[in-house]
Amino acid sequence: MTKYYRWGCLLAGVLLSATVQAGDLQIEAAWSRATAPGQDAAMVDLSITSQQSAALVGVTSPISRTVELHSMTHDGGMMKMRQVKSLALPAGKHVNLGESGYHLMLIGLKAPLKAGDMVPLTLSVKVGNKAAVKVEVKAEVKPLAGSEAAPQAEEHMHHH
Repeated sequence: MTKYYRWGCLLAGVLLSATVQAGDLQIEAAWSRATAPGQDAAMVDLSITSQQSAALVGVTSPISRTVELHSMTHDGGMMKMRQVKSLALPAGKHVNLGESGYHLMLIGLKAPLKAGDMVPLTLSVKVGNKAAVKVEVKAEVKPLAGSEAAPQAEEHMHHH
């Protein structure tokens, strides 16, 4: 029973999170939001767990001109974004970009992102003093109206 259950979970996990493993690197839950017409930049969020101390040092995607790693900080009530060259990945620690105050920006999109699309990304991760390894990831594009639609529907309920 346990064996089948575990295998089922493993399979479901792979299908759902499109987990990638390059050696000791695990990348999960990569996603982006569909873009509005004329919007030429999009944000990507994902989680990385590296078994060894490493750093995310670059990202490319064939669907955009460049991909930048940005840090977001609150400075006197203002949200500031700045480009950073790398993101430290402490050994064995689950790093979620969004929760850590980072995100990837796809800049100069060649076509709008539509819900259900998969965005191909190539992450360059440097482990120790070895050359950076390239990890292929696909980020799922979620509907644009996903989070905005729900509160409005709720609002209408309260008026009655």
